[in-house]
Amino acid sequence: MNDALRVALSDTGHTTESLAEHVGVDPKTVARWLTEGRIPHPRHRFAAAEALHRDVSDIWPDTTRRRDPIWFRPWQEIEREAVSLRSYQSAVLPGLLQTEAYARAVLAGGGLLARDDIERHLAARLGRQGILRRDGPPQFTAVIDEAVLRRPVGGRATMHEQLLALVTACAEPHVRIHVVPSSVGAYAGLNGPFVIANSHDHRVAGYLDNQLQGQVVSDPEDIAAMMTAWENVRGEALSHWQSVDLITEVAETWS
Repeated sequence: MNDALRVALSDTGHTTESLAEHVGVDPKTVARWLTEGRIPHPRHRFAAAEALHRDVSDIWPDTTRRRDPIWFRPWQEIEREAVSLRSYQSAVLPGLLQTEAYARAVLAGGGLLARDDIERHLAARLGRQGILRRDGPPQFTAVIDEAVLRRPVGGRATMHEQLLALVTACAEPHVRIHVVPSSVGAYAGLNGPFVIANSHDHRVAGYLDNQLQGQVVSDPEDIAAMMTAWENVRGEALSHWQSVDLITEVAETWS
């Protein structure tokens, strides 16, 4: 139960039906915000908070709590507002699809972060995943290298759980995963991971990772180069359902 939302409804005399009409969603959607703790799309959050005479942070504090690195915040805002996300990863799974155990293993790997920093980054990463569970989620397409499925991040149990979670995620209509098989030789993905985001107003932004911090890309020539790389990696990958079959097969090798 979202108690803050319940109290705000009571104080203002709103019902789930009247708030739904004001925000422009189905009453069942507002009921899910209330009883299941769903986090609405940003534009619905702001409209609901305005109708209830509250700050967004009063009703959905987890969406504004800053646990992420300062350098990552510009991309996090872009990610939250995106209508589509296209992600390529060659070494690990995309953060939006990682289980808690897998994410913790990735963050702890190499011993570069203190324990408190690991937990802080972990909380931020898991919090971001809410965008795939909210009402009106972005269309998320991920291309990953087959090596990602076979790298023993966190051990056998963690990998088994993680790959089964991937298969479950693939059943969602807004999630598509494609695997580049190990039989493919040199391809554009070997140059490194990247993400491309499209917004409601048709703006496109990119994100690149490195050992120190991420970089948001918006220059048209850079975006064009990333789009070309995306077409290459997507073209080398298996279809979505072929990829699901492969993920399921590899998951059994970790059991």
